Amino acid sequence: MSLAEIQTRCAAACDNAGRDVTEINLIAVSKVQPNERVESILDEGHRSFGENKVQEAAGKWPAFRERYDGIKLHLIGPLQTNKVKQAMQLADAIHTVDRTKLANTIARHAQELGTCPDLFIQVNTGEEEQKAGVLPGDADAFIAEMRALDLPLQGLMCIPPVDEEPSLHFALLAKIATRNDLTGLSMGMSSDFEIAIALGATHIRVGSAIFGERVYG
Repeated sequence: MSLAEIQTRCAAACDNAGRDVTEINLIAVSKVQPNERVESILDEGHRSFGENKVQEAAGKWPAFRERYDGIKLHLIGPLQTNKVKQAMQLADAIHTVDRTKLANTIARHAQELGTCPDLFIQVNTGEEEQKAGVLPGDADAFIAEMRALDLPLQGLMCIPPVDEEPSLHFALLAKIATRNDLTGLSMGMSSDFEIAIALGATHIRVGSAIFGERVYG
């Protein structure tokens, strides 16, 4: 598949849902992708990208930013507190805030740096033991904590269990966001982004469908 094909599918999903395609931020997930593949997507004019690891982002994006204007980098993987400052200096958005210690660390560095990326709270909608994220029952309280820290909370993010119907999880995330007056919904990946758009996604995270299978090595 190609970037153009994904953009076409995204536009069709918006039409079907009665939404404007400009409401959707298509994040091209470039983790573990060779630089030449990333460069080809940059050359097509795309500027919104996602990385899982701070170290990989640090080794890739400063050089690209010297050559391409307007890049927006989203960190979409688990974030350790000792990587927070570096993450905040690299990224325009962090999608995986999931605990009080991390929120407090971000707040402290925001004071030092005088700026802060857009933030999303990761919600573990499937309540999976092995997965990061705030439990749905704790989400309202954590949202209040983030707001008390005066952090730029934009919305919520989730990764549904692989063996469950994603629409149930997207609908749950949207419900939590609505009752807390949050407009950002980071949900939907290569296999289910059209469902996510129908249920209100504002940010979709698409990797392999744009770049091809990831290259590990």
